[in-house]
Amino acid sequence: MSSYITALCLVVSATAGVFIGWLLHAWIEKRRMGAAAQTAERILQDAEKQAETIKKEKLLEVKDHQLEVKTRFEQEIERRRRAMEAQERRVSDREASLKHRAEDLERQTREIQSERDRLHNKDQDLSKKTERLDAQLHEATQQLERLARMSSEEALEQLRRNLIDRARQEAAEQVKEIRDQARLTANREAKEIIIQAIQRSAVEHGVETTVSVVTLPNEEIKGRIIGREGRNIRAFENATGVEIIVDDTPESVVLSGFDPLRREVARIALEKLVGDGRIHPGRIEEVVKKVEKEMDEQLVQIGEQASLEVGVHGLHPELIKLLGKLRYRTSYGQNVLQHSIEVAFLSGLMAAELELDAKLAKRAGLLHDIGKALDRYTEGTHTTIGLDLVKKYRENAVVQNAIAAHHEDVEVTSPISVLVQAADAISGSRPGARRETLEGYVKRLERLEEVATSFAGVSRTFAIQAGREIRVMVESEKVNDGAAQDLAREIACKIQKELEYPGQIRVTVIREFRAVDYAK
Repeated sequence: MSSYITALCLVVSATAGVFIGWLLHAWIEKRRMGAAAQTAERILQDAEKQAETIKKEKLLEVKDHQLEVKTRFEQEIERRRRAMEAQERRVSDREASLKHRAEDLERQTREIQSERDRLHNKDQDLSKKTERLDAQLHEATQQLERLARMSSEEALEQLRRNLIDRARQEAAEQVKEIRDQARLTANREAKEIIIQAIQRSAVEHGVETTVSVVTLPNEEIKGRIIGREGRNIRAFENATGVEIIVDDTPESVVLSGFDPLRREVARIALEKLVGDGRIHPGRIEEVVKKVEKEMDEQLVQIGEQASLEVGVHGLHPELIKLLGKLRYRTSYGQNVLQHSIEVAFLSGLMAAELELDAKLAKRAGLLHDIGKALDRYTEGTHTTIGLDLVKKYRENAVVQNAIAAHHEDVEVTSPISVLVQAADAISGSRPGARRETLEGYVKRLERLEEVATSFAGVSRTFAIQAGREIRVMVESEKVNDGAAQDLAREIACKIQKELEYPGQIRVTVIREFRAVDYAK
């Protein structure tokens, strides 16, 4: 019975628990549904507020867009209105311009018509004057025929014979002048050969170009230089090929020799011996050999510096050394290396102006006198020696021809050879390039003026540009325009015959006519 009651209590308790759980669940569910409803209502309210905000924003955007479109439309209308006004102004200006042009054309047409009428009247007047002149000429011709007792055909024939005789006479004079010029050219070439032979052994100013002075620290050194019974000075002269002159000049001796390179070696060697103090034959030979070796290196440096200065590259080392030797070679007192550099620059500049190979022209100009480095020791002219050298070291054929032809020994085969000839003449004949005493310079200018003054009709002469030009003032009453040209040619011919000069001399004849009257 008790178990039954217990079971019943358990059932009742379980039922009560289930019912209480269901009530609790229902209450929780109701609470949750209420919260969900509140959340949904809040979300809905938020959505409605957001939608309202978005609606307002969109409305504002639409209004802004409409305002912007309206503004752009108004601006476009305003721009088109201004463009139309500008177009109207241009059309109006063009119409006014066309109107002015039409008026100008009409005015020019009237002026042209007036000028045409004037020219027509002038043409008629000229025709009448021509007819009158023809009649007068015919009458004058008839009168001349009556006075000369010959017809016009006979007068023309006489004039033709006179002209033929005069032409024959001038031709004969021209032939004689050509023959005389040929003789003069032959004499000049012979003189050039003699001068070149003299040049290879001496130069114009012997004192200035064949001696060097060595300063000594004291007079006692002179005795040591001479040595016992003169053995030191003999050993020095035998080793260098240069003569030592010991005179009364205090604290100095003079080295004399025609070879500048040997003289420079002797000068350096003597300075080293004097500075060292040990002077005896063995020491002299040792120092001279050492200086000769140093000089060989210095010659290479001088040649390289010259080629770099000009911009010529790829020369054979032996040619570079020979270029260095030109530093100690002179021609009429002009340094041959400086002359070669100047010729190279001039040739390059002229070649560039003529659109030729400027580098090749510089190379030919730099090497054109390379034979002068050896012409003292080798038979032949410096052009022949130079040609053999560049052939040996396989220089360009244009360079070979420029060297061989720069004194017109062979025929020119390249324009660059002509440029080298011109550059050589310019460098050698420019004022100050070659040594000339003041007395000789003044005498040359005076002689030039004397030659020009010797002609009839010449009033004054002026030698200018260091004797490169002579200006001749003539009397206008004695020399007419046609005779002025003949006078210039005659003066030039006489200068060529009687004077010796480098380059060329320009003869300018000036004839001035002055008409003078007085108002009273």
